[in-house]
Amino acid sequence: MSQQQDVLLQQLEAMASESRHPDTWDLDQLSSLEIVEKINQQDQTIATAVATCLPQIAQVVDKIVTAFSQGGRLIYMGAGTSGRLGILDAVECPPTFSVPASQVIGLIAGGDKAIYKAVEGAEDNFDLAKADLKQINFSHNDILIGIAASGRTPYVLGGLDYARTVGATTAAISCNAKAPILSKADYAICAVVGPEVVTGSTRMKAGTAQKMILNMLSTAAMIRSGKVYQNLMVDLHASNEKLQARAVRIVMQATECSPDIARAALTAANNSAKLAILHILTGDTIEQCQHKLQQNSGSIRQTLMAAKL
Repeated sequence: MSQQQDVLLQQLEAMASESRHPDTWDLDQLSSLEIVEKINQQDQTIATAVATCLPQIAQVVDKIVTAFSQGGRLIYMGAGTSGRLGILDAVECPPTFSVPASQVIGLIAGGDKAIYKAVEGAEDNFDLAKADLKQINFSHNDILIGIAASGRTPYVLGGLDYARTVGATTAAISCNAKAPILSKADYAICAVVGPEVVTGSTRMKAGTAQKMILNMLSTAAMIRSGKVYQNLMVDLHASNEKLQARAVRIVMQATECSPDIARAALTAANNSAKLAILHILTGDTIEQCQHKLQQNSGSIRQTLMAAKL
């Protein structure tokens, strides 16, 4: 055990995310305002760190789009904060883009109970990832994105290893250069945000960077998959009053019609903003709009271009 700890200590010593920030050694002597000012100052550096990864992020987006077009899924895998961030991004996709809950999945070491409470030893279990991926019938059509701020989490390494054996595309997100998961993946995304305000608390800057990257990956992939028209989320699932009102606004904004016309079109289209927009813009029946959308991969813009509108 002591030998294993010595190895881990050496690994942590080499990680930027585990080093002490020279500007925050006096945190315990500061006022509340001074503490939040320090946090805010450090948060302003995150977007710059993520910007260095944009080419790699775009490459992974293209791979996600390809996977979706072939019936594949986007699978996130992580432990602790990283796993929870993957789940958060995954569960937001169905209401935002009307995709099945099975199209974007977040896996966390220790299972669903680990969302609320840490499961002892789960992140250190290399083989657990293989079992979790087999449980969802992970295949070569899917894409796996391993998430680990440290870049050394055995659970994530195990997942990437198994994904490679089935021939699936893999990507890794870390906040430490030369992290082991980066060399295990087909595509490496490394946003080096540096030391945390509270040493080693990677739910802070590293977690924020990971969230930003996941936002980009899923959102850009959905846009490329025809889920957005102009900058409107025309495929949202209007499951409550706020979203129903938003659907009316989206139809109005896309077509410059009145609220009454938008509501009537949505009613005829069974609350599909995408169909309602096409119905208003083309004058076609809902059935015709549905058929044309299917011919154009669900894209409003492609459908309108095909109709030369």
